[in-house]
Amino acid sequence: HSHGAGHREAAVRARARRGMRTYLVTGSAGFIGSHVARKLLTDGDRVIGVDGLRTELYPARDKRRRHNELASFEHFESHLLDLRGTSIRPHLAGVDAVIHLGALAGIDGPRRSAAAYQQHNVDATALVLDAVRTSGAHLVHASTSSVYGASAVGDENQPLLPVSAYGESKVRAEDLVQSYVSQSSGTATVLRLFSAYGPEQRPDMAYAAACRALIRGLPMSITGDGTQSRSNTFVTDVANAVVLAARSRISATLNIAGPDSVRLIDAIDIIAGELGVTPRLEFVPARGGDQVQTRGDSTLAHELLGWEPTVSIREGLAAQVAWAVDQFEASGSRR
Repeated sequence: HSHGAGHREAAVRARARRGMRTYLVTGSAGFIGSHVARKLLTDGDRVIGVDGLRTELYPARDKRRRHNELASFEHFESHLLDLRGTSIRPHLAGVDAVIHLGALAGIDGPRRSAAAYQQHNVDATALVLDAVRTSGAHLVHASTSSVYGASAVGDENQPLLPVSAYGESKVRAEDLVQSYVSQSSGTATVLRLFSAYGPEQRPDMAYAAACRALIRGLPMSITGDGTQSRSNTFVTDVANAVVLAARSRISATLNIAGPDSVRLIDAIDIIAGELGVTPRLEFVPARGGDQVQTRGDSTLAHELLGWEPTVSIREGLAAQVAWAVDQFEASGSRR
């Protein structure tokens, strides 16, 4: 892409300063994974990207496009792997940290059963831990605010009361990571991510759906009454937290929550304002397992990692809308 030369020069300088590190990123063709991989590569690191290119959450072409964009960096290599049955062990030589973002996310739907969450989020994590155990690599494990349940307000000491099969599977995955740390000499940082959003967001997520509907002049479906609120975390802020955790080798469980808790209905207004349209809203029944409010306290992430969210909801949604408009125009309104 157009910044390629600048990226490469900066990357060369960064490598000269501190020697190149190598990171293995699972879910590297996903929303957060592609941003994390790009940040590491831009910083001058080497990235081994692992993805199953599964289509429950995205069209395969979106995932292929992301890996193709990452392949413009000299030090990116990718492997097509299904983590439910294939070990990452052959790819761990010289790896400083494994960043485990590969998962089946979102609220239960037709293609997302409790058994599927168990396989993708628990069984796959067990296989990843088994491989990492003998490698000496630090693990960064992506968890979610969904482990707290319908209301996720406060710091990491809130009780874990998941209300969805997704949240339950992520609690079980966290348990596996905790026993790995207590029973081995391994280190692992668990990041409980609060509502990541921004360019490349999963199509089933509310802001992505709102952008698509409002760009096309279609009515926007709102589940419940629209007053559900979220600690929204812009994806580059999430990526910064992941990279800080990968370099830290700290064993801890940390909330990663953006600076603003926003009601869905107000976020839709911001998106409509960016597009200069009046939204037509259709209210549909609330979904089982959906969170009512999230407002995460990330003080511990600031203390241990020096992490601070920097992107406000208005800036972040403006960037997501601009990206969505570009995608729409590039597709010749194919979708």
